[in-house]
Amino acid sequence: MKLRSIRTAALAAGLAAALVAGSLGFATAASAATATFVRTSSWGSGYEAKFTVTNNTSSPITSWNVQFDLPGGTSMGTYWDALVSTAGQHVTATNREYNGALAAGASTTFGFVVSGNGDPTNCTVNGAACSGGGGGTPGAPSVPGNLRVTGTTNSAISLAWNASSGTVTGYRVYEGSAVRATVTGTSATVSGLGACTGHSYSVAAYNSSGESAKSAAVSATTTGCTGGGSGSMAAAPYLYPGWGNPPAPSTVMSATGVKWFTIAFVLSAGGCTPGWDGGPLTGGAHASTISAIRAAGGDVIPSIGGWSGNKLGPNCSTPQALANAYQQVINTFNLKAIDVDIENTDEFENTVVQDRILGALKIVKQNNPGIKTILTFGTSTTGPTYYGTRLINQAAAMQANVDVFTIMPFDFGGGANMYQSTVNASEGLKNALKSAFGWSDATAYAHMGISGMNGLSDQQELTSPATWTQIRDWAKARSLARFTFWAVNRDRPCPGGGVVSDCSGIAQNTWEFTSITARF
Repeated sequence: MKLRSIRTAALAAGLAAALVAGSLGFATAASAATATFVRTSSWGSGYEAKFTVTNNTSSPITSWNVQFDLPGGTSMGTYWDALVSTAGQHVTATNREYNGALAAGASTTFGFVVSGNGDPTNCTVNGAACSGGGGGTPGAPSVPGNLRVTGTTNSAISLAWNASSGTVTGYRVYEGSAVRATVTGTSATVSGLGACTGHSYSVAAYNSSGESAKSAAVSATTTGCTGGGSGSMAAAPYLYPGWGNPPAPSTVMSATGVKWFTIAFVLSAGGCTPGWDGGPLTGGAHASTISAIRAAGGDVIPSIGGWSGNKLGPNCSTPQALANAYQQVINTFNLKAIDVDIENTDEFENTVVQDRILGALKIVKQNNPGIKTILTFGTSTTGPTYYGTRLINQAAAMQANVDVFTIMPFDFGGGANMYQSTVNASEGLKNALKSAFGWSDATAYAHMGISGMNGLSDQQELTSPATWTQIRDWAKARSLARFTFWAVNRDRPCPGGGVVSDCSGIAQNTWEFTSITARF
């Protein structure tokens, strides 16, 4: 974890909501442009979505304009890759200077966040109606509206929708082009599914004249996923005693409900001997903080390493020696988990030290079968960097049995949309784990973690409480194994205060990020 200049100075002196994604195709005739709406993420109070604009003509177009209405109680939030204006509930999105020209058959996208749960209606693209209505079949019913997921089990997904207008004989539930159910009412349950499997459905109405166009698709995952999001250990924000005006743990715990903390940082106290920030393991601020947390009914995960300081990885000459140092920390505090925060050129970008750490963690798992081992490392906006990918591949090759691979999606050029940058990085991590271990999506998610930075990062990337809530809900919907942030010390308001050690640099409620994290 960072705050590079601040933390370096400190060390010189002495870190339920289920996702429902949907696509709503608004298609004009084949001779015009089309605009397709997709929900990319949903949470209790809103969603993120995008439109894909496609030029279906045989000639290039030089600009596009998508207009639609949002239902009452629903409002447009942030947006990207378009210029957006609103007039009441009416939204107009026009191309940016870099994505207006579309060759024949080419597409582009723009995205946005909506507060509320209503989908766009009355869509037009370049002045022509986006909706295909009844699919062009005279006498067919209208498209069923508001398809939604009403329940999931280990083996079934239940759906409901609003009735179509016109004469309706029944409804067909599709998964792709395959019919999964045919019913006469406005609900259906698709059964016989595997546990923790993802599915996407649409519905069409039919009568003797034909079938309507398919509705917007919705996606859901059956229950039964293993790992992730189901225990308070998964939500353990970083707390750094002796830095950044550390709060009393009991104050934070009673205010937020959080039970676990990740305590920073175990470094070298000389050679291969572990110590808190280079001092002793016992008798100092870190040990008393751990005692206070446990007295209040909580528990801790030590973070070993970090961005700065004299670390154990380079100082311990062999995997066994490093494992012995880790074991000393485990024994001293009777731990259930350890976090190795592998950063910077001395550990993360040093392949010899990478392998030494992985070898040590393998030994720790062999000697402590019940302990959880966590690796935390930096990322790019598209997923692990070269060294992150190497770390994952080596963990698989060495059979290190690492439980959780946690990325730090900050100080990574995240830009203005930290939610989407974090999701993109996490999906990149998932793909790297699948490639290295041969895991399914669900299994990869269950071995993943996100460790963010609240408020302003060193690079002035902004993660607001609303954005952190979105990220939490995305992670929770996929049952990630860990959700944390750097750091509780900074979980206090100071709008305009910059990047400092004891507040977030933004307007927020005290302990707001911790409260959000505790509900993972």
